[in-house]
Amino acid sequence: MQDDFSQDMVGRPEEACGVFGVRADGLSVAYLTFDGLYALQHRGQEAAGMAVSDGVSVTVVKNMGLVSNVFDDRTLRSLPGYMAIGHTRYSTTGASNWRNAQPAFRSVGEAGFALGHNGNLTNTAELAAEIGMLPGMVSSDSDLIAEMISLRYPKPFNLAQQNLIHVAPTAHGPLIDSLMDVLPKLEGAFSLVVMDTHQLVGVRDPHGFRPLCLGRLGDGYVLASETPALDVIQAEFVREIEPGEMVLIDGTGVRSFRPFPADQVDPKLCVFEFVYFARPDSKLLGKEVHGTRRSMGMHLAKSAPVEADMVMGVPDSGVPAAEGYAKASGIPYGQGLVKNRYIGRTFIAPDQASRVNAVRRKLNVLADNVSGKRLVVVDDSIVRGTTTRGMVRMLRDAGALEIHMRVSSPPYKWPCFYGIDTPSRPELLAAYRTVEEIREYLEVDSLAYLSIEDLREAVGIEDGLCDACLTGNYPVPVQVSLTVESAS
Repeated sequence: MQDDFSQDMVGRPEEACGVFGVRADGLSVAYLTFDGLYALQHRGQEAAGMAVSDGVSVTVVKNMGLVSNVFDDRTLRSLPGYMAIGHTRYSTTGASNWRNAQPAFRSVGEAGFALGHNGNLTNTAELAAEIGMLPGMVSSDSDLIAEMISLRYPKPFNLAQQNLIHVAPTAHGPLIDSLMDVLPKLEGAFSLVVMDTHQLVGVRDPHGFRPLCLGRLGDGYVLASETPALDVIQAEFVREIEPGEMVLIDGTGVRSFRPFPADQVDPKLCVFEFVYFARPDSKLLGKEVHGTRRSMGMHLAKSAPVEADMVMGVPDSGVPAAEGYAKASGIPYGQGLVKNRYIGRTFIAPDQASRVNAVRRKLNVLADNVSGKRLVVVDDSIVRGTTTRGMVRMLRDAGALEIHMRVSSPPYKWPCFYGIDTPSRPELLAAYRTVEEIREYLEVDSLAYLSIEDLREAVGIEDGLCDACLTGNYPVPVQVSLTVESAS
């Protein structure tokens, strides 16, 4: 989702989010949604919200903070219903306030609808202009999608409304009709959950940049960004929503729609879902993420061997790859760092000095484990390099003899415009530096990255992945304002 829309700000604020939806007669869907969002907390720590339908009205509760901060037992008990959607939000730039928390809601039709969005649109300015919205009037692209849908809801006709957009009604109802009209206009990344009083809808963009899956819970159904959200409520995994697919869940079951032209459908799941973003116990494209990360480490050990006394991972996302490196190399695996789980990501800090201090708040060294040893330190990626450089100094101070840095993905050189927050290109450590220059900056004895070919082999998918942040090959064209910002 993109915040604070304006012509010259398009593309700067980006975020990654988690979405959840459930329809289950006779069950407390508010509690189910709470558990589902809790399992998706890693996808968004800034705000959380849910919308619940009792068949007559839609009630929305959202606020800043973690899922457990926003919802307590009293709040959940006050949300009776049989259908709900939920959202966890994460943004490191742009406005951080209640206004941008989701689900978004529009009071149209019988009782309105709510919408949750994971992703980032690339044609926000064009869409806003199409519906007559001026810069500053749209707080986010998720809000813009909701506004576009609401404008296509049928309204009582009178002469003053001649210029409004109207959609001829069908048996599917106004929500589906409006979505079928709006969705083909959207460009970029969007996995959506949308709900009115009687229908639950899941949508995945034609490239499937962000994951979305379908589960079965008794006679009901569940939508979620990742499979652990199904596991926690004991729902049975059915399948992934396909790129370019819209599913409707109502009293008759599940129906599939194809709102996008067939020639636009080109699967490109974000490779960083495997590298870093998804939970290790998630399954994507039939593969458990933890296993693919171990495989990345094994490939890295073969392509970049080194003599050392211990392999250690940077917690948490670097640990599976470190385990794989240790297994393939025969070097013992050990723990060298402890992570404080109650601190946010280091690049949330507003300035570089704060980020450096945040590294020490985030990580602590197990000195007895690393002192006097040659270390292979494995991490999933290096973006700015702030955390890595600070960590290296901490390991040196604790007595490490040598530090050999191994990264289980290729150099991160290009910003993401499809729903993961990354800095502008000049802030990316690898954008304009050689591996040797990065090694010198990090102050390590050696540095090696996984190749793009080995990454694809480790994941087990040769085609069908977006690797724009590694290669600069963007599946969806990026507007001039975005490319200028990334290169300036």
